[in-house]
Amino acid sequence: MEFQDLYSGLIRLHVLYHAVKEPIFGLGIIEELGRHGYRLGAGTLYPLLHGMEKKGYLKSKKELLGGRIRRVYRATPLGKKALEASKEKVRELFGELLEDD
Repeated sequence: MEFQDLYSGLIRLHVLYHAVKEPIFGLGIIEELGRHGYRLGAGTLYPLLHGMEKKGYLKSKKELLGGRIRRVYRATPLGKKALEASKEKVRELFGELLEDD
């Protein structure tokens, strides 16, 4: 994907947003991100999820979903706080990006 380096923060926010709303798992979030034009493979997504977990934004555990054992991720209280703090920054940036249009 062209400009992937610029989108990496947006992808993390998108993941965090969904993990706040409901439990997520790898393939499900790959499909969700794909609906928004992000093309990530497992080799990109899982290190991202593990990094977010290591920083304390997500927590995971194995659960039985649809007859399969999956590692399911949820936002932590720190992740929820980080998402809320990010919303103001995103609003500010989008306002600047769109004011010229």
